[in-house]
Amino acid sequence: MEAFYTLQGEGAHTGRAAYFIRLGGCDVGCHWCDVKESWDADHHPKTSIANIVAGALAHRGRLAVITGGEPLMYNMDALTRALQEVGFQTNIETSGAYPLSGQWDWVCFSPKKFKVPHPSIYPAANELKVIIFNKSDFAFAEEHAARVGKSCKLLLQPEWSRREQMLPQIIDYIKDNPRWQISLQTHKFMNIP
Repeated sequence: MEAFYTLQGEGAHTGRAAYFIRLGGCDVGCHWCDVKESWDADHHPKTSIANIVAGALAHRGRLAVITGGEPLMYNMDALTRALQEVGFQTNIETSGAYPLSGQWDWVCFSPKKFKVPHPSIYPAANELKVIIFNKSDFAFAEEHAARVGKSCKLLLQPEWSRREQMLPQIIDYIKDNPRWQISLQTHKFMNIP
C-alpha cells in the first residue's frame, strides 16, 4: 500500500527511526482501524521485493517494520530474507490471524477480537500489544498474556479515539498489574506518519 521513513510511534521500539512497509489487504475488520484504506488489496499496486528493498535502502535507518492491513495474509519469507541480507532488522506488527511466516527480529502481536489468532504466533511474540477500547479489553489482554512466552513484553495501548476515557483506567490497571506497561501512539502526538 505504502512505504515511508519515520519514527516508530508505538510499542517497544517507540522513538526509533524506522522504514515502514504497509501491505494492503486485511480481513480482520476492526471498526476503530485508523488505516481502513488498507483493507482492499486490489486498491493498491503490486510492488516487487527489489523495489521495496531499494526504497528502504534510500534511508539511513536499518529498522524495517512490516505492517498492514494484515501482513501475514502473505508469505513473508522472501521479503524478510531480502531485507536482512542488506542489513535490516525486521519487525512485524500483526494481529496474528494467519500462520507466521518470515524471519523476524521482533514480533509485535496485537490480537483483535474480530478474528482468532493462529497458534503459531504465541511462542514467537516478543511483544503483546493489546488495544484498550473498553473495560472488557483488560480480560481479553490477560487471556492472550497467558499464552505468550514469559519474556514477551506486555503492553496496553488506549484506542486513540477513546484515550481520554481509557487512559485513567489503563494507568490504574498497570499500577495494580505491574507486569504490564503502557504504549501510547506518540506519532499521533508528534503529527508524523
